[in-house]
Amino acid sequence: MPKSTKGAAICFRQCVTQINLRNDKWEVSKETGSPEQFDIVVLTMPVPQILLLQGDIVNLISECQRQQLESVSYSSRYALGLFYEAGTKIDVPWAGQYITSNPCIRFISIDNKKRNIVSSEIGPSLAIQTTVPFGVTHLEHGIEEVQELIFQQLENILPGLPQPVATKCQKWRHSQVTNAAANSPGQMTLHLKPLLVCGGDGFTHSNFDGCVASALCVLEALKNHI
Repeated sequence: MPKSTKGAAICFRQCVTQINLRNDKWEVSKETGSPEQFDIVVLTMPVPQILLLQGDIVNLISECQRQQLESVSYSSRYALGLFYEAGTKIDVPWAGQYITSNPCIRFISIDNKKRNIVSSEIGPSLAIQTTVPFGVTHLEHGIEEVQELIFQQLENILPGLPQPVATKCQKWRHSQVTNAAANSPGQMTLHLKPLLVCGGDGFTHSNFDGCVASALCVLEALKNHI
């Protein structure tokens, strides 16, 4: 259900499939539901997903822009979340740990420790991120198969972990940007009236600072337009 924040309706789990120009507005189509119209569209999904969009947007991307977009690349990983009953003890002295000697697992965090959450009602949780080579090798494998492989390697690193009450294995096809758009422009304007702008770390570099830098560039484009 949409959530209203200062007059803005925020909708989750909406997969955009097409963007078309209709009467000086953008008509955005999704996998489900009716198309909606907007005065301004800002795209911040991974760049390869921008290139998959159908509709008028296909012809609005210039050849030069398309070459820039096609040059953007990402690493791929899996993430595994383990959730435990309240009162479960994860007996390690750290909140997060980089793993350098395992072919599968790169990082483990004890989420409640990392966030300084102490509660007798909420159980601990672990977040495990895989290495890039493991992610690339197993990118098209089944989630259950990948989860079992991660569990096997986790047992080598943290033997004797309690049994979780729930797990969540997530494929992260577009993880960190390995090659950003040429000259790191921060944003790419595909159309001025109405405004259609692309942003995100694919136009800067892959960390939080890169996301913020791109957001500021998109903001400038919006201010200049408005």
